Amino acid sequence: MDLMKSLKIAAAGLRAQSSRMRIVSENLANVDSTARTPGGDPYRRQIPTFKADFDRELGAHIVKPGRVREDMSDFSIRYEPGHPAADGKGYVKTANVSSLVEIMDMREAQRSYEANLNIVRSARTMIQRTLDILRA
Repeated sequence: MDLMKSLKIAAAGLRAQSSRMRIVSENLANVDSTARTPGGDPYRRQIPTFKADFDRELGAHIVKPGRVREDMSDFSIRYEPGHPAADGKGYVKTANVSSLVEIMDMREAQRSYEANLNIVRSARTMIQRTLDILRA
């Protein structure tokens, strides 16, 4: 039944976007983090990846969360000589996370999640109407 196929594909999308939102939330929680030791590295931004996986049962490609990669861009640096994590020159490394980028990524993930959820709702409604017609 094609509706069941649609439900399974949408469910895979829901899982993938849920995973993405979890990673973005972790990034947002660490926007202002600093190194724990003088001259050490702070939290490094995580980047979610996805992969297309062929599901033989469905006969279709579905999306799955891939490996989480680290963003290797440079850390931000601020001058704060009194900070416990300051290096010998008084500079503190802060996370390479931009709250604006993360909020936009979260919004995109949320919209993709909602789109998949709408597919599930529509398929469920169609199945229910089909059952109602068969009962009548």
